Amino acid sequence: MTDSPDYHPPKVWTWNKASGGKFANINRPIAGSTHDKELPVGRHPLQLYSLATPNGVKVTVMLEELLALGHAGAEYDAWLIRINEGDQFGSGFVGVNPNSKIPALLDRSGPTPVRVFESGAILVYLAEKFGAFLPTEPARRAECMAWLFWQMGSAPYLGGGFGHFYAYAPTKIEYAIDRFAMEVKRQLDVLDRRLAESPYLAGDDYTIADIAVWSWYGALAKGLLYEAGEFLQVQAYTHVQRWTDAIAERPAVQRGRRVNRTWGDAASQLPERHAAGDFDAPPPQA
Repeated sequence: MTDSPDYHPPKVWTWNKASGGKFANINRPIAGSTHDKELPVGRHPLQLYSLATPNGVKVTVMLEELLALGHAGAEYDAWLIRINEGDQFGSGFVGVNPNSKIPALLDRSGPTPVRVFESGAILVYLAEKFGAFLPTEPARRAECMAWLFWQMGSAPYLGGGFGHFYAYAPTKIEYAIDRFAMEVKRQLDVLDRRLAESPYLAGDDYTIADIAVWSWYGALAKGLLYEAGEFLQVQAYTHVQRWTDAIAERPAVQRGRRVNRTWGDAASQLPERHAAGDFDAPPPQA
């Protein structure tokens, strides 16, 4: 990779060198598995294979919220997928998610297991399965789905765009950082203007749209994502801050953030979750 103004892309791109950066060891231009490895299966109907990145947190928060509502069928096993070690390229994982990204869900509650991948799709699947956190009235449902899809379309500019060039790229490129910082601040402004109008993104009620957006932009608003809070002046978005704090106070959100987490303070980590009592277990040893 180079930031030389004399660089000109070749006529045909070829993969002949490492991409550089924090995730260079797992980046490659082809799909499919790299090794044979079956996935573990626990005793609950829902089997989650994930890591507590923002996309992974969406699903564990959703499952904990469903359990908090009394949906016993939402009990789940959460298995740790170490993406830095290439677990997502095992044959079993690729069988559940051919895109080799976390999270991936296998619903074994029926006669034939159902695989669900892509975090937004998992949220919709669970919301429809249990009849929760997704409005049924057409206009409110449309608003909820619009904000959910907004997150799915916007977060790559935050993560793979701003996050990569600001935090992970081996070379700091001013143009790239400025370009994506501008877009992320525009996104924060979009959210702030919406949240000035209503308590939650889809209106008066907390929905899967809030769960999806909060996992990324709530962390950003508190300076927890890419350590970029001061750089992006996140405190200026007061309505986003109010919304972020309200969601963070929910007990199910606090539990969901811990699942499949292997970094940070030991008390915030729960590498795997197989029963509600796991939250009361002693934290993992450093």
